[in-house]
Amino acid sequence: MLNQNTQYAKQFANLEQRDVILFDLDGTLVDSAKDIYRAMNLTLADLGRPSVKEEQIRIWIGRGASQLCECVLKHQDGEVNSQQHQIVFDKFVATYEQNICVDTALYAGVAEFLQYCQQHGKKMAVVTNKPYQATINLLNELNLMDYFALVLGGDSLPERKPSPLPLLHSLEKLNCTAERALMIGDSRNDVESARSAGIDCVALTYGYNHGEPLADCQPQCVIDNLNVLI
Repeated sequence: MLNQNTQYAKQFANLEQRDVILFDLDGTLVDSAKDIYRAMNLTLADLGRPSVKEEQIRIWIGRGASQLCECVLKHQDGEVNSQQHQIVFDKFVATYEQNICVDTALYAGVAEFLQYCQQHGKKMAVVTNKPYQATINLLNELNLMDYFALVLGGDSLPERKPSPLPLLHSLEKLNCTAERALMIGDSRNDVESARSAGIDCVALTYGYNHGEPLADCQPQCVIDNLNVLI
C-alpha cells in the first residue's frame, strides 16, 4: 500500500478547493456489517437454509444487496438459481429494513469530518450500491440526512459503481466539475468509479474491499481516519 503521511493526504484532498464531497456509505461512513449479517442469517433461517459467518458477509458486501444474495447462494449451492435468488433477495431486503440500525455505527472521525465539511460550505452526497430506501432509512436512523444534498442508491440509476455514472450524475445534479469534487470510499468499486469519472479519490483502510488488498486497485491516496484530512 502507498506509504502516505498526513501532510500528503491533506495536500491531496485539498479540501479548500473542493465544492462537493462524495461518500460511499457502508465501510466508509458506517460499519453496518453486523446488521447485514444478522438480517441475512434471519433470512436464511426463515427459508430453512444454513447460516453464514460474519467474516464471509464482510467480504461479500459492498456491491449491493442483489450481489450479496448471489454470493450467499453461490457459497451454499455452488450456483445461483434465479428463482431462489429472487426469494432470498426479497426476504433479505424486507428483513434488513426492519433491523437496519441495531449495531450499525459511525466510524471514528466521520462525525467530525461531516461537521467540518458542513461548516465550510461543502455540498455532500452519498453514492452507494446499497438499495436507495435502505440507505435513506439508515441515514435517518443515524440522524445524518441533514448533511447530504443528494443520496443515490444502487437502484437509483441504470448503472451502479464501479460504473462512473452515479458519480457523474451527482456532479450534474450538484452543478460541480470533476476537478472541484472529491470521492471518499473504501473499496475497488469506489476507486474505479472515481477514476473513470475523472474525480480524485481518497480510500479508507478500515472498510470492506471484497477480501482484496486495497493496494491492488491502486488508489491515489490512502488514509486510516477522515480526521487526518482536517
